[in-house]
Amino acid sequence: MQEIKCPKCGEVFQVDESGYAQIVQQVRNKEFDKELSRREQQFAEEKNTAVKMAELEKEKSYAEKLVEMEQKIASLQAKLEASNKDTELAVTKAVQEKEKELSRCSLEIANLENEKKEQQQNLKEYYEDKMKLLNEQIDYYKDFKAKQSTKMVGESLEQHCEIEFNKLRATAFPTAYFEKDNDARTGSKGDYIFREEAEDGTEFISIMFEMKNEMDQTATKKKNEDFLKELDKDRREKKCEYAVLVSLLEIDNELYNTGIVDMSYKYDKMYVIRPQFFIPMITILRNAAMNSLAYRQEVEIMRNQNIDISRFEENMNKFKEGFAKNYQLASKKFNTAIDEIDKSISHLQKIKEALLSSENNLRLANNKAEDLTIKKLTRNNPTMKAMFDEQNKK
Repeated sequence: MQEIKCPKCGEVFQVDESGYAQIVQQVRNKEFDKELSRREQQFAEEKNTAVKMAELEKEKSYAEKLVEMEQKIASLQAKLEASNKDTELAVTKAVQEKEKELSRCSLEIANLENEKKEQQQNLKEYYEDKMKLLNEQIDYYKDFKAKQSTKMVGESLEQHCEIEFNKLRATAFPTAYFEKDNDARTGSKGDYIFREEAEDGTEFISIMFEMKNEMDQTATKKKNEDFLKELDKDRREKKCEYAVLVSLLEIDNELYNTGIVDMSYKYDKMYVIRPQFFIPMITILRNAAMNSLAYRQEVEIMRNQNIDISRFEENMNKFKEGFAKNYQLASKKFNTAIDEIDKSISHLQKIKEALLSSENNLRLANNKAEDLTIKKLTRNNPTMKAMFDEQNKK
C-alpha cells in the first residue's frame, strides 16, 4: 500500500499498487509536466542563487584570507628585509674580514713562495756548484791518473795530501804532528800519521792515513775494502785512535763519491774518503776530539787521583805488612837476645865463679913471683947464671 497526500486539501489516503500506478499515470499529464518544468526551473534558479551565494561567500572568505595572507606576507617580508639588512651587514663584515685574512694569507703564501723559490734557487745553485766542483775534481783526478804510471799515482796522491795539509799547517794545525809512517818494524806501515796534543801534553787526537789509487788501465782492479784490514792492523800497532783511507779506487762507485763513508760497522773508527775530503775529515775529527778534551782531562785527573789514592793505600798496606814483619822479626830477635843475655849472664857467672876460684891460685902465684929471684932462677943453671953475671958487669 502507498500513502498519497492531496496537494490541495492535504488529505492523506492509501492506495494499492494498481491505484498508485493509475494516479502516477494521471500525474504525468501536461499539467504535471508543466508544474514539473516550473519546479525544475525554480530549483535550477534556487540552485544558481545558492551557488552564486556560495561563490560570493567563498570569494568574500577568500578575499579576507587573501588580505590576511597579504598582511602576513608584508609583515614577514618586512621582517625578512630587516633580517636581510642585518645579515647583509654581518655578511659584508664577515666577507671584509675574510677578504682581509685572505689577502694576508695570499701575501704570506706569496712571500713563502718567493722564499721557497729563492731557497730552491739557492739550493739548486749550491748543489750545481758542488756537482760542478765534484765533476771537475773527478775529471781532474781521472786526467791526473791518465798522465802517470801506476807506481807514481799513489806517491802523487800522498804528495797532494801532504801539500794540502802544509797549506794550512801554520794557521790551522800549528802544534800538530803530520809525518810519513816510516816504522815498519811490525811488518807493515801506513802512509801518514796525524797527532795533536793539548798544552798540557795530553794527546787528544791521532789518525792513521793510507792513500790508495791505481790507473784505469791496470789489469787488476783493487777495491777499497781490500785495504781496510791491514789499515786497521797498522792503526792498532801504532796506537792511533782513527784510521782513514784516502782513496781514488772504484772511481765510479757512488757510495764513495757522495762524501765520507763510515766503515765502523766492519772496523772500529774506520773511514773511507775521496781526496777532496782530506782536510774536512781531519777538521771534523779534531773538533770532536777538542770538544771532549776537557772531559777527558777531568777523567784523567780523576784517574790520577784514584791512582794516587791506590798508591797511598798500597804504600800504607806495604808499610803495615813491613812493620808487622819487622815487628815479628824484632820480637823474635829480642827474645833471642834475651835468651843470649841469660846465657851470657850464666856464662859470666861461671866465669866469675872460675875467677873467684882462681883468685887463690893467683895469690899463690903472686907470692911465688914475689919470692922469685935471679939467684933462685940461675940455681942449677950455669948458662943462665953466666948470662946474668955478664949483664950485671955491663
